Amino acid sequence: MLEAAEALGYFPNAIAKSFVTQRSGNIGVSLPSVPNVRLFSTYYFSEILSGIGFEVQKHGYGLLLQFREWEGKPDFALPFHTRKIDASLILGVRMGGAEEEAAAELEREGMPFCLIGSRGSSPSFSAVDADHCEGTGKAVRHLVEQGFRRLAFVNGPLVYSNSVDRQQGFEAEIKRQGLDVADVLYLEGNYSRSSGLELAAQLYAQRDRFDAIVAGNDRMGIGIVQGLKERGMLAGNDYGIVGCDDSDASKILEPPLTTVRVPFFEMGRAAASRILEGLKSGEARLEPFHETLPTELIIRESSLKAR
Repeated sequence: MLEAAEALGYFPNAIAKSFVTQRSGNIGVSLPSVPNVRLFSTYYFSEILSGIGFEVQKHGYGLLLQFREWEGKPDFALPFHTRKIDASLILGVRMGGAEEEAAAELEREGMPFCLIGSRGSSPSFSAVDADHCEGTGKAVRHLVEQGFRRLAFVNGPLVYSNSVDRQQGFEAEIKRQGLDVADVLYLEGNYSRSSGLELAAQLYAQRDRFDAIVAGNDRMGIGIVQGLKERGMLAGNDYGIVGCDDSDASKILEPPLTTVRVPFFEMGRAAASRILEGLKSGEARLEPFHETLPTELIIRESSLKAR
């Protein structure tokens, strides 16, 4: 039978097959449509998507990208109801808002999903993320070991769980190092390079308050380095700085940026693998899972204090 089908060039009809198996053969990936952000040029999204794609292809599934509006409540359940997807991987979820409400509806209906890069507020949400507390602690410890004592922290919005985790890791290590959290200069950007450029003006105006900076991601860190350079302050000479991500741009910045490597590709693979294995098991309702991957400090010239 198989030989005859091959000789005739027959291919099974995917739609007909889905009626029989009650499966679409697709995994959905929900991405936020962020104003003025080119998602596929953003290291965070491109690396996670690469990891998801690698694992999905290995299991013989298809991938359906879905963009949701930045404002309002998304309908994560609709692609399940229309049988377009069998499970959903959701990126960029903000805590305590409409996106979490929509995820809670999926959980109540027993639809398999996993948050990536966010742990969510509920332990019943499956989630894969990196250990941002650990990573930011490593950054602080490295700067203190280099001799820096007055730190500034440029974080992202606290509606994201990784921003919250970074702040907790930062403050915990500040205390372990015997420094005073009250002395820290806190600023908030939106994880874009342009926000780092804008914050460089505030940092320069308060340059007597810091001798090193921890940035919540590389894009903001790069913007800060460029903005302070325009004002005559050089990273690795006048101050130290550590970013987060280990993006390609961090390697070619002048000076190269010390950064906390976040395993985005591995996060995408892990989330897809866990979801696909759950589907393969045939269980009516998947048990929630939580996986936290380790980070690594990559030391480059931007954080090495001039002697």
